[in-house]
Amino acid sequence: MTRRAEPPMRSRSNAERKSNGALRAVESTREPASVEPFDDDTTHEPLSPDDPLAPLPFNPYKGNRGLTRAWHAMKNSLAGFRVAIREESAFRQELTLAAILIPCGIVVPVDPVSHVLLLGSVLLVLIVELLNSSVEAAIDRISLERHELSRRAKDLGSAAVMVALGMCVMTWGVIVGPLVVRWLRAWL
Repeated sequence: MTRRAEPPMRSRSNAERKSNGALRAVESTREPASVEPFDDDTTHEPLSPDDPLAPLPFNPYKGNRGLTRAWHAMKNSLAGFRVAIREESAFRQELTLAAILIPCGIVVPVDPVSHVLLLGSVLLVLIVELLNSSVEAAIDRISLERHELSRRAKDLGSAAVMVALGMCVMTWGVIVGPLVVRWLRAWL
């Protein structure tokens, strides 16, 4: 069986290759002429900015490494706490609740896993409130006008805080509730 010779392909510029995607798809289905997987002499097209393997552009804000990066991250985190305490009344209320519940969660006589659950549920409320505040701040930065998507994003963040608060109440009720009932029965 003899094989027909393929007609020679003319060389095209990069602009022609990009403009003719259909021809590229047809060409890619043809058999390559014995290409080894790790050949270095093959020419590759330059990576596009959308290519996930393309190197990231230089970011002047990401220049710190090691302890310097950790120090700057800690300063930014503390600045975030200061802003949340100063600007967000809901965060102040939840922080007051945490100041009461965290010492109680440490002192209550339960097993270590229950201590972790009690403290974790309180800290989760603070975390979700910080995230909700950051979403609200980002939306307000984009625009202060009323928009359906802005309202939806803020409502979803508020719902997340409500779920975290509900989980905190449920955790404390299940773990500490029976202890409180026993203490009340012992006093009465």
